Parts: sequence; C-alpha cells; structure tokens
Amino acid sequence: MLFYFTATGNSLFIARQLDENPISIPQILKEDNLVFEDETIGIVAPVYAGELPPIVRRFLSKVTFKADYLYMVLTYGMNDSVAGEWSYYYCKSQKINMDYIHTIKMVDNYTPSFDVDEQKKMDKQVDEQLEVIKKELEERKSYIPHPTDDGREKYDFVTRKPLNVNNGEQITITDKCVGCGICTRVCPVGRFEIVNKKAVRKQNTCEFCLACLHSCPQKAIITCLSDINPNARYRHESIKTGEEYHVQLSPCLSKTIGRG
Repeated sequence: MLFYFTATGNSLFIARQLDENPISIPQILKEDNLVFEDETIGIVAPVYAGELPPIVRRFLSKVTFKADYLYMVLTYGMNDSVAGEWSYYYCKSQKINMDYIHTIKMVDNYTPSFDVDEQKKMDKQVDEQLEVIKKELEERKSYIPHPTDDGREKYDFVTRKPLNVNNGEQITITDKCVGCGICTRVCPVGRFEIVNKKAVRKQNTCEFCLACLHSCPQKAIITCLSDINPNARYRHESIKTGEEYHVQLSPCLSKTIGRG
C-alpha cells in the first residue's frame, strides 16, 4: 500500500513505479478514522523547503499504520537539505516509526526560485535513482539519510525567511482567465470555484503547491513572488491534468479503511 501527494505529477510518477494502485492523500483525507494495515506501507511526497508539505503532515497526524515495514520517498528539485531527517522526526512525533526514507532528484517546479524550462533540460538520472530505491525497498533496507553541512545551512537560510511567504496569499488570478475550471480540478484542497465564468478563490491561504499555476492552460494564474521565468510551466509528461486527485477508491481499498 502506498500513499502520495503531488502537485505537478512528479510524486505520482514515482509512486506508480513503486505500487500499481497508489492512493491520493488529498482524496483519502476526506475519509474518517483512517486505519490502514498491510505488509508494507509507503508514502511518496515532494520536499517543501526541507520539510513535508502541510497536507502530508495533516495526513500523518490523523492516520494509523499497521505494517511490518514503513517507507517514504521524497521528490525534490535542487537540494533536499534536511528533508530525510526532518521527515523521520516528524513521523516519530506522530508515533510513526519510518524504517526507510530516501530522496529522489527531479525537475524543480518552484517558479519563484527556478527557471522551470532550464530545469526540464537537465538530466537528473531519475531512472537510475529509482533503481537504487527499488532494490533497497525489495531488501527492506533500514535507512534514514543524514543531512550534509551544506544541506543544514540551506535549511537554516530558508527558515530565517519571514513567516507566511508561501502560504498562498501570493497566488493571483489575472484577466486571462476564461473560466475553464481546471484549477478547481487540480487544487488539492478545493480553494477554487467558477463564478460568472471566471475562477475565484474561496480563501487566500492554500498549500502553495502551485498545481493551479502549472496546470492553467491560459497561464492566468501567477504568483507575486517574481518568478524566475514567468512563462515557464511544468507537468510530468506521463501524468494527465487532474488525474492525481480524482480517482475512485477501489473496493479492496475501501475495506481497509477503519470507520467509526
């Protein structure tokens, strides 16, 4: 059993290489009394400034896992800083003992810091990284990465920034919007709706995952954080727009969900 969170498809792509039927975290959070039991249970999610995304943290705070082996694979773009260690201790704070955590380098889609078009040109050897992870998972290896000094410095630099820089208030919908509704399909927390044939936000704050920005065909959604390349957008080539969150639960999965 494997759970995932993704904004532009990177983590869903990895999840599908590790499990035939990975489960969307935003979708499963709609259920109550989450209890899951399997021989192995995994999580695939992106790294957000060295930490887990807020929605993944909410999931971990509500879930109960019953498994012989727990693992986590974290996708990142340029530097994973302290992500493995941070995630291990966060899980531990939720009484979840991860046996294995590994990070995997992919296209960085954080537009305020990176030119996504340049990122797409880089060969980050994803297949090679995946083979290592698959082998270690088959062997049920115990492994938690130890941050480098450079990784710790980068994390310290990011955490010194003002609070609420990336809380979603910087997302703006421009007059390019045609009301197609794609943003309502890709937002993991349902922050968009269509009013008078235009997208509007139900509230300012959000996950700041940028799924809406990267998926909008009109490039009508932007950030106010001076994107490195305002015209660049990214979705993993194997993931169709919207499929990451709108998948029906299989009958076998439904039977594994504890209900109050």
